[in-house]
Amino acid sequence: MDRLINWLQNHMLQCASKKYLHIECPGCGLQRSFIALLKGDVIHSLKLNASLIPLLLLIGTLVIHLSFKIKNGAKILLYLQVVVCVIMLVQYFIKQYFWLSKFV
Repeated sequence: MDRLINWLQNHMLQCASKKYLHIECPGCGLQRSFIALLKGDVIHSLKLNASLIPLLLLIGTLVIHLSFKIKNGAKILLYLQVVVCVIMLVQYFIKQYFWLSKFV
């Protein structure tokens, strides 16, 4: 597991929004959040990007639904998508608020 974590840390992708516009995007922190989750640090993972765990739940549900055709699986997936989007956008606006408040 340590080799995987080290490899992930050494091969992280750069966010184009942060690199060129100097503004975090709603997905910023997902890679670092995933690495923290792999290390077992759930609290730090949630602080980096709170939408990761619901996103992983969404992906897992999608795989199960595609494999076994869950009853009402499409509705469950839709609700999970909405939850992930809402968490991601709320966290994004909170980050932007605190980022902008540094300049006031």
